Amino acid sequence: MRALLTGGAGYIGSHVALELLERGHEVVVIDDLSNSSRESLRRVEELSGRKVDLYVADLSDIDATREIFVASNPDAVIHLAGLKAVGESVADPIRYYRTNLGCTFTLVQVMREFRVKKLVFSSSATVYGTIADLPVSESSVVGQGITNPYGQTKAMIEQILQDVAVTDPEMQLTILRYFNPIGAHESGRIGEDPRQVPNNLLPFVSQVAAGVREEVSVFGDGFATPDGTGVRDYVHVVDLARGHVAALEASLGGVRAFNLGTGHGSSVLQVIKAFSRVARRSIPYKVVAPRLGDVAVSYGNVVKAAEELGWVAQRTLEDACRDAWRWQLANPYGYSSQANSFVPERLDPKPDGCGVVPPP
Repeated sequence: MRALLTGGAGYIGSHVALELLERGHEVVVIDDLSNSSRESLRRVEELSGRKVDLYVADLSDIDATREIFVASNPDAVIHLAGLKAVGESVADPIRYYRTNLGCTFTLVQVMREFRVKKLVFSSSATVYGTIADLPVSESSVVGQGITNPYGQTKAMIEQILQDVAVTDPEMQLTILRYFNPIGAHESGRIGEDPRQVPNNLLPFVSQVAAGVREEVSVFGDGFATPDGTGVRDYVHVVDLARGHVAALEASLGGVRAFNLGTGHGSSVLQVIKAFSRVARRSIPYKVVAPRLGDVAVSYGNVVKAAEELGWVAQRTLEDACRDAWRWQLANPYGYSSQANSFVPERLDPKPDGCGVVPPP
């Protein structure tokens, strides 16, 4: 298939692009590069030996999005674009609602205009809120007890897709509810490249191990867990990427939701200790006050993905730590030193551009 990846130059998107190419699919990316890099896709091309067509555009711009659909003629869409920092969403909720909902409205409308019927949506386990029983399954309550605007936008988009499916029985809409993506590609060529202070645990631990930061802040050690720190379901980003490929290749009607995780949890201290073993150095940490809304334990029931998509996470926590450490050592400044060196080949848009950056 010819797959259009929105947000395809980012952390998860670049890994999805690589897995798609290695499975023989064609890849077109639309990304505004606000929190991603051209260099990630240059490296995807290097690893796969195949081309990626990149359009630099704002997905909420409907004219630009139409132009990209005309030029690329996609068979299916994987929707990864959007803002994703929980804390930032609490500080600036209007931006999150406008961006995440707005770009989805545009995308779905243009898909309908061009009769593109297959969509894989990047959702989140945050849609289950804080009241779901463990392990959370796809039948658990969605949209209640969500503690941040980021999670609310994901739940709202899921509802939008449910409503769209009612109007068009030919639509194939697959919702992937991620748990906690970690790690990097085993080559060390693509990985997570936070522009500022990392929002996620593993890149922060990695930067402390490398001496970029002094210590890891552990948010609370009084939870009802074996070591008192929060427990989460950490899934290797390559496994996660392969879950998207499985969803794209599956023949599923209507709207289907799947958890993507390992089915078990690891505590914050377990992650730090695992990384310490891989990096062969101590990693200092400091316990600070817990964050408002953090639950003690969260992990998923992943049986449905195994049964219906044939997908099971294969990589361990140690694998993820090892791959993240390899990425950190090889790319101490992320993609920044080469971020402006990649100009991909792509089809020319129409003369007015409509918000798309044209080829040089």
